[in-house]
Amino acid sequence: MYKRILIISGVLLFMFVFQHQTKAQEVDKGVRIGLTMSNLYMDVDDLDDEDARFGFHAGLFSKVMYTPSLGIQPELLYTTKGSEAYYDGLINQNVEFGLSYIDLPVLLVIRPVEALEIHAGPYGGLMLGSNIRFSGTIEGEDEIDRDHFNTIDYGFAFGIQFNAGIVAAGLRYNLGRSELADSDVTQLLLGDSKNSYGQLYVALNF
Repeated sequence: MYKRILIISGVLLFMFVFQHQTKAQEVDKGVRIGLTMSNLYMDVDDLDDEDARFGFHAGLFSKVMYTPSLGIQPELLYTTKGSEAYYDGLINQNVEFGLSYIDLPVLLVIRPVEALEIHAGPYGGLMLGSNIRFSGTIEGEDEIDRDHFNTIDYGFAFGIQFNAGIVAAGLRYNLGRSELADSDVTQLLLGDSKNSYGQLYVALNF
């Protein structure tokens, strides 16, 4: 149900952006880059502890303002996600999940004043790769095939942005609704985990 709602919402927002771009009062395009702090919030019997994984995101955005205070902002971002988990069961093991995605947020922009924006809306993502690092009883690094994961991620994003001319800075939180595991192997490690990540970024308007 969530997936259908988010996909339909994203498609409708995209159609609205491109059909009404000529009616916009303001159109900005630019780049954004920043830090990503992600966590998978796993519910697994042998899981002893879990830490966030720090990574990055970078990409392009287009902001279309239809009034001085209301607009839409689609983005195309490369984003790293994942987590670091400590398992204490038959064997003691530390596992770092390194996941990479192409994300496509489509966000409603509310600008109560020129220097402040509130962003909220759906996002969709496609997994590009997965790198799993082991330490403890088992040492090594491996790339678990994408077939073991649900490669489509989707969810909600919301945050705030502060504007200073052509430069902006912001905070955003992304809450995934798609379970990652799609095989017995990943189900054992991840359970019903979903992506969850915060972002701190700077943006530059062209």
